[in-house]
Amino acid sequence: MSDDQHVDLVVVGLGPGGEHLATEAARAGMRVVGVDERLVGGECPYYGCIPSKMMIRAANSLAEAHRVGTLAGSATATPDFSLVAARIRDEATDDWDDAVAVKRLEDAGVTFVRGHARLAGPGVVEVGEQRFVAGTGVVLNTGTAPATPPVDGLADTPFWTNREALRATEAPASLVVVGGGAIGAELAQAFSRFGTRVSLVEVAPRILALEEPEASDVVARAFADDGIQVLAGASIRSVAHADGRFSVAVTDAGGTDLDLDADRLLVAAGRRPNLGDLGLETVGLDPSTRSLDTDERMRAGEKLWAVGDITGQGAFTHMSMYQAGIALRDLTGTDGPWASYHAVPRVTYTDPEVGSVGMSEQQARDAGLDVRTGTTDLAASTRGWIHGPGGAGLVKVVEDRAAGHLVGATSVGPTGGEVLSMLATAVHARVPTAVLREQVLAYPTFHRAVSSALADLDG
Repeated sequence: MSDDQHVDLVVVGLGPGGEHLATEAARAGMRVVGVDERLVGGECPYYGCIPSKMMIRAANSLAEAHRVGTLAGSATATPDFSLVAARIRDEATDDWDDAVAVKRLEDAGVTFVRGHARLAGPGVVEVGEQRFVAGTGVVLNTGTAPATPPVDGLADTPFWTNREALRATEAPASLVVVGGGAIGAELAQAFSRFGTRVSLVEVAPRILALEEPEASDVVARAFADDGIQVLAGASIRSVAHADGRFSVAVTDAGGTDLDLDADRLLVAAGRRPNLGDLGLETVGLDPSTRSLDTDERMRAGEKLWAVGDITGQGAFTHMSMYQAGIALRDLTGTDGPWASYHAVPRVTYTDPEVGSVGMSEQQARDAGLDVRTGTTDLAASTRGWIHGPGGAGLVKVVEDRAAGHLVGATSVGPTGGEVLSMLATAVHARVPTAVLREQVLAYPTFHRAVSSALADLDG
């Protein structure tokens, strides 16, 4: 081991939150070392948010072309996956090269080290033969990786995760997707719209199981319209691969055994935290933990902060960036505000989009709140009726009756994630429901459906 290198701060893991924090800490005058063994920028720009939304945008344009016959005449659209594959390679990922991101870090004054980092005590990080002693401390932002479920035969097959799917150069003729959460649902629909025959297998009773049941139902109907076979409440008995094809043995919700055959298998069955072999035991933490407990300032221990997926507050880029800002304020001696998680938003980019914020109805009831809910059918609204094909959706609001404000909301529709913004503000600021009812909402808009959902609270 070489001599100790004394710095102010070491940031381990340079996903969006870690990169932002390291950059801004360096600009604030701190001597910062940033360490990552993978691509600087993390999952989002290379295998997640950015490339997946490029694929979804392309797929949705094909779907819109097919709606022309109902709305405006006639049109023919021939899928060409090579166009979106090239855009992902060239525009989003620089062919999965992080040279630009590394230069951006170094230009800000961060010393970048490529390698696997391990804690070696409070404020001490080892990377190979290098040893850094951080006077202020260490920030962990190591993120998550695709999880592999314990299915017989699966580990021995060349299955895809989101990473391989987003590096694909062509759409497969057939695809089985294991997992009906956000990643599985988004990619299942995108590939389907490029002409892939898709079967989606979900062990939970419904797809998008974290969302309101009404939202899951709307998306399930859209998937059926797209020709996607959805097997919810199913179990997977085994997986095999031979002669270039996958065979997936499934038992459906009714107990019937099925054999699904496909060119490709995409496993999107959750994420695992990158906390193994990180030396957590050297700072008094459990190395087998699935998340790190942090206080409102993102402190996880002596000279230790944690941000992003590994805190268990939501595996979202916006959460990582939010927490990075909080940790940066603490590190630089700036006053709050500090962390609050009562109004965390998320969007699933299916068609229709599903946006949600705060508590679901069930979560609110489980918390012991006196709950009222209001729901409206987006397709029955004026804008939904005008929109026609592709205009299905809903708005659902969850109110704490005693407090008189919303604690959660869901917006499903063509612009579900955008309509969510006003609901997220209402939940975050605890705006009284009476005040929300007083708003003048533009007509005819999708967001005007929020007033109908509020009126339904009285039903």
